[in-house]
Amino acid sequence: MSRFWSWVEGDPRKDGRTGYYLILGSTLALTVIGLMMVLSSSSVEAISKNPDASSYDQVIKQGIWAVLGIVMMLVISRFSLPTFKKLAWPALLISGILLLLVLTPLGLEIYGNKNWIKIGSLTFQPSEAAKLALAVWAASVLSKKSKLVDQTSHALIPVLFPGGAVLLGLVLVGRDLGTALVIGLVLVAALFLGGVRLKLFAMAGVVGAAAAVVMVLVSGNRMTRIYAWLGLNCDTQPGACYQSTQGIYALASGGWWGVGLGQSRQKWNYIPEASNDFIFTILGEELGLLGTLVVVVLFAILAVAMYRVAARHQDSFVRIATGGIMAWLIGQAFLNIGMVTGLLPVIGVPLPFISSGGSALLLSLMAVGVVLCFARSRPDASSELPSETTSSVGTARNARKAKP
Repeated sequence: MSRFWSWVEGDPRKDGRTGYYLILGSTLALTVIGLMMVLSSSSVEAISKNPDASSYDQVIKQGIWAVLGIVMMLVISRFSLPTFKKLAWPALLISGILLLLVLTPLGLEIYGNKNWIKIGSLTFQPSEAAKLALAVWAASVLSKKSKLVDQTSHALIPVLFPGGAVLLGLVLVGRDLGTALVIGLVLVAALFLGGVRLKLFAMAGVVGAAAAVVMVLVSGNRMTRIYAWLGLNCDTQPGACYQSTQGIYALASGGWWGVGLGQSRQKWNYIPEASNDFIFTILGEELGLLGTLVVVVLFAILAVAMYRVAARHQDSFVRIATGGIMAWLIGQAFLNIGMVTGLLPVIGVPLPFISSGGSALLLSLMAVGVVLCFARSRPDASSELPSETTSSVGTARNARKAKP
C-alpha cells in the first residue's frame, strides 16, 4: 500500500513535468474518444428525427465546441494565479445570474429538467459554469480564511451559506438532482481541503442525506427511478427499467473486444440518450471491455495527475481549487459509469469529455486549463515548462518574501 501511495504522489523532482503532460494528454485523449463515440452513437438518431439531416450534424457541433474548448484551455493555462483570485467573485456572480435566467422565458426544459437557457439557436447549460465558478470562488475564500476555519461561522459562511446553498437551490428549482449532486461534491472537496473540521462534515452529511431523501420521496419520477434501480417495478412498469436494461444489453453484447466501431445495434433507437448520458454503453458495445477500461484508466490518470498538482503545490488556493475541479470531473465520471452499469440509479449526469453537449465539454476543458495553469506555476515545473505565467508568479512570490 505504501508503494502505491508513493507512486500516486509521484517523484517531486519530475512531477512538475509529468503532472502537466499527464493532465493534458489524458484530457485530449478523452476528448478524441468522445468525438469518435458521438459520431457513432448520434448518426442513426439524427437521421431518424429528421430524414433531411446529416448523420454528421451532431459530431460537427461537438467538434466546434471541442476546438473552442481546447483553445480556451490553452489560453487559461497561461493565466497567472492572481488572475483567478480576482475573477473568483465575478465568476460566481455571473454563474448565479445565468442560473436565474433558467427561471425566465429563456429557460428550456428537457426531459423534465429545466436547466438550460436558449437564445436563438444557441443552447447553454449554466450549471456547468457554476461548477467551475464555485470551485475557484470557494478556494479563494477558504484560502484567505485558513486561520479561521476552525470557527463554525467562518467555516460555513459564505462558502456553504449563502454561496453553495444558493447555487444548489437554483439548480434544484430546475429539478436537476444529478447536477446538484456534482455541485455538492465540489463543495465537500473544497471544505475538506480548506481545513473544515470533520465534525461539521458529519452534521452537514446528516442534513444533506435527509434533504436528499425528502427530494426523492416528494418526486414520483425519482421514486420510479429508485424502484427501477432496485428492480421492484420492472414487471409492472417495464418502461421505467427500459433505458438501464438496454444499456446493460449493450455492455454485455460488447464482450471483450466489442462488435466494432460504428457497428452498435443498440444505438438504433433502442437506448434513449445514446450519445449523451448513456454513451458509455455504446462505447462498451462497440469497443468492448478493453475500450471501457481504456476510458477508466484515462480518468484514473487524470485523477492521479490532478492529485499530484494539489499535493505538491504550496498555495492553499491551488490545492483547494484543484481538489474541487477533480471532485467535479472524476466524481461525475464515477456517477455516470455507476449509473449506466447499474451500480447507481439513473440520475442523468453526462460523462465528462465524452458525452455530447457543447457547454459541458467547453467548461470541462476550461476547468482543465485552470489546473494546467496551476501545474505550470509550480517552482519545480518552471525549468521544464517555461512560460511568462510561471516567471510572473515566481517574481510576485519573491517580491512578497522580500517585504519586511
